[in-house]
Amino acid sequence: MRPIWREGNEAELLINGEEFFPRVFEKIRQARQEVLLETFIVLEDKVGKELQRALICAANNGAHVEVIVDGYGTVDLSDAYLGEMLAAGIHVHVFDPQPRLLGMRTNLFRRLHRKIVVVDSEIAYVGGINFTAVHLGDYGPGAKQDYAVEVRGPVVHDIRHASLNLFRHARRELPLPLNLGRGIQSRHAGSARIMLAIRDNNRHTSDIEDHYLRAIRSANYRLVIANAYFFPGYRMLRELRNAARRGVHVTLILQGEPDMPWARHFSTFLYSYLLRSGVVIHEYCERPLHGKVALMDREWVTVGSSNLDPLSLALNLEGNLFIRDPKLNQQLYDHLHSLAGQHCSEITEAKATRGFWWRAPMTFLFFHFLRHFPAIAGNLPAHTPRLEPLLPVEEEPEDEQLAPLEQEKLL
Repeated sequence: MRPIWREGNEAELLINGEEFFPRVFEKIRQARQEVLLETFIVLEDKVGKELQRALICAANNGAHVEVIVDGYGTVDLSDAYLGEMLAAGIHVHVFDPQPRLLGMRTNLFRRLHRKIVVVDSEIAYVGGINFTAVHLGDYGPGAKQDYAVEVRGPVVHDIRHASLNLFRHARRELPLPLNLGRGIQSRHAGSARIMLAIRDNNRHTSDIEDHYLRAIRSANYRLVIANAYFFPGYRMLRELRNAARRGVHVTLILQGEPDMPWARHFSTFLYSYLLRSGVVIHEYCERPLHGKVALMDREWVTVGSSNLDPLSLALNLEGNLFIRDPKLNQQLYDHLHSLAGQHCSEITEAKATRGFWWRAPMTFLFFHFLRHFPAIAGNLPAHTPRLEPLLPVEEEPEDEQLAPLEQEKLL
């Protein structure tokens, strides 16, 4: 599906799990026709259990419920947890399940990294928040900073269509009931123009990156990017420098307390290159930054699942919303400006060049290796990722216990 700007939508920013989870769980529990849910990670913690209860409630209401989790990100759900969902009639699928090799997960690349929920063809959620308590502030020092948007209006049809296409493409022998949700039309809901852009390994290999580049090139006043894993390609780095040189106030908010230390090290390789052109770089130090958001000038915003690194831009399945809404733009700007001023450390050229004499060769080697890594991985022997449904367990004779669910499909 070609990305199209849709008029007449409403978008609301949701910050962290405290705002996201109550809203999405309430809408799922109220579903009467259909729930489509894609996510990278579901954990069997308090958030995962609340998700399960909400989905079962929707199924008991008579809604058709489809859930897809990634075979790499979601690996430890118990037989009891899954069994209760299947017994309620929920369809649970695993994207690209692979067996472990010497105890290691092998499905490292081409992962389902999208986070999408669509309820009754009326409302949708898109962002970077997984279904786990790590996105709640009371989780502790490792709690993640992240974002999602709730949208209503005609763009919901595009989001639903993208989700159905994923199920249908990977599961051709079990076509989905496409007539579900047609009784409710996506009505005019507001003044926001919104476009869904996805990244896959078929026809939409660079859609998200291309829309980022267009925004950077057209920026006149300000550009703020808050991204967890920042290691973009040559074109984006060049456009960021060009924007700063022509007078655009370019600000990057990156990880200062990363959940994966190597991610921060890779990003720091690029600091000197960007700082010399006037790009302002802040490292967020209060908690791990997991967000994937950006804004340009006074109208344009993007929120989604795509990092600006080789995995997201060249290998994983991703989904971002691009939104033109002055109110949302200002809300996100005020939030990020406060984040940068109160909880970030600004990177100076002196900090960035510290130890540069020994880091320069490493910078060169790592940058060029990582930028070409997707092409290298693409040339390795690879299978076509598949979608595999989990099926209800058949009862054994009375003197035997129930056979466990095929949990190895998740491992």
